[in-house]
Order: sequence, then structure tokens, then C-alpha cells
Amino acid sequence: VAVLRGDSKVSGTVTFEQESESSPTTITWKITGNDPNAERGMHVHAFGDNTNGCTSAGPHFNPENKEHGAPDDEVRHVGDLGNFKTDGQGNGEGSHTDKLIKLIGAQSVIGRTIVVHAGTDDLGKGGHAESKKTGNAGARPACGKLLSVFPVKAKWRCSILTRYL
Repeated sequence: VAVLRGDSKVSGTVTFEQESESSPTTITWKITGNDPNAERGMHVHAFGDNTNGCTSAGPHFNPENKEHGAPDDEVRHVGDLGNFKTDGQGNGEGSHTDKLIKLIGAQSVIGRTIVVHAGTDDLGKGGHAESKKTGNAGARPACGKLLSVFPVKAKWRCSILTRYL
């Protein structure tokens, strides 16, 4: 479970579950404190360093050196989780099954940071170079670091703790 906090009112939890190294990972989130009726980007970033807040998390996790894209695109960063939608109160809740995010194996997200962004991810379709790197998702109001994995009912679940900024 990722507990997200930062230097804003955005907070929440993100849970990752994977049954085996070859199976997809289910990502479930419940995030509050965003702008109402918006779409907000969320990514796994390369580093677990949050010494200077969420900025220290570095770029998106991209071990295959690909361009930024949507979660279902063939070409994308491993860490590209796309956008989640918020309701009229700024709350977002949902889930997605992802074939590239792994808790087990060489490209595991363990030790990395999950970041919720202040803007909408353009999913690499913004028509310029920065779009292909970051998706122009904006500032980083909340993040959480993945620290450990443990089996739960024949699934692997990650546990993420955060640093208050």
C-alpha cells in the first residue's frame, strides 16, 4: 500500500498486487485533495530518494529507455500510469491492471517513488519533445516510496511509506 503525502492537501493510498513474476499487476488508488472534476497524472519515478520532497524522485521509471506514453500503449515508460479522474470534491478512486509494472523480478518498482502530479498527463501526445519525456503532468504535490513486498493470499502486495514534506 502506498500512502501518499506531500506539501499540499493531496493525499491517499495506492495498492499494487501481483500474483507471480509473469502475471500483470493490479494498481488500485484512493486519492483526495485534488482539483474537482479533473484528470491528474500518476507515475512510478526512478528513485526512492525523497530528501528534497517529491522532486528527488527523479524521472519516470524507464529501464528500457522508451518514450513516454499511455498505460496501454506499446511504447511507454514502465512507470507511466496515466491519469485518474476526480469527482466534484477532488477525490479519485479506481483501479487498472498493468502488464509492465512488476513487484517481482529485474524491473521491480520496489524502492522507487509513486508520484501524483498536479496536472493532466498528455500521454506523450502533446506534439513536442517534453511530451515524449514527461507527459507535461506538472508539479508533484504528493508521493510515496515503495519499501517492501510481502505475500498476501497468494498475491504480492507492496507497502509504501512516505516522508512528510
